[in-house]
Amino acid sequence: MAEEFTWAFIVGHLNYWLFIVLMMTGLYIVVAKGNLVKKIVGLNIFQTAVFMLYISMGKVQGGTAPIFPVDMNIDPTVVYSNPLPHVLILTAIVVGVATTSLGLALIVRIREEYGTIEEDRILTIEQELAAVENRTHGEAMGGRA
Repeated sequence: MAEEFTWAFIVGHLNYWLFIVLMMTGLYIVVAKGNLVKKIVGLNIFQTAVFMLYISMGKVQGGTAPIFPVDMNIDPTVVYSNPLPHVLILTAIVVGVATTSLGLALIVRIREEYGTIEEDRILTIEQELAAVENRTHGEAMGGRA
């Protein structure tokens, strides 16, 4: 039977609700903002929310670290936490840092080339450059003069 959507359910899953709010905030920033640095910040907020979600799912209430005793005398009543989500998130953090640094390096290069980091202005400049290119070399490339 499905659990009722009650106040106790909402409070009991508060961390998941906060992660959803954080994810949607990051997604909104990535989609709605035209500044490329703000897009990188939004991506980092989204990534952090995903990291926290996975780490919270890997924690078992009352669980201990999954380390076997030296004498290998394992007590079957002991509850262990799952280490896999934590290991995966460590890898994801490294990838996230690399993605952020690459994105910021590209933004620096875009700023050098176009003089702006605003998405709309870059698109306008690209369209102007394409129009000039079409007028200059249009017929040679099979286009209009």
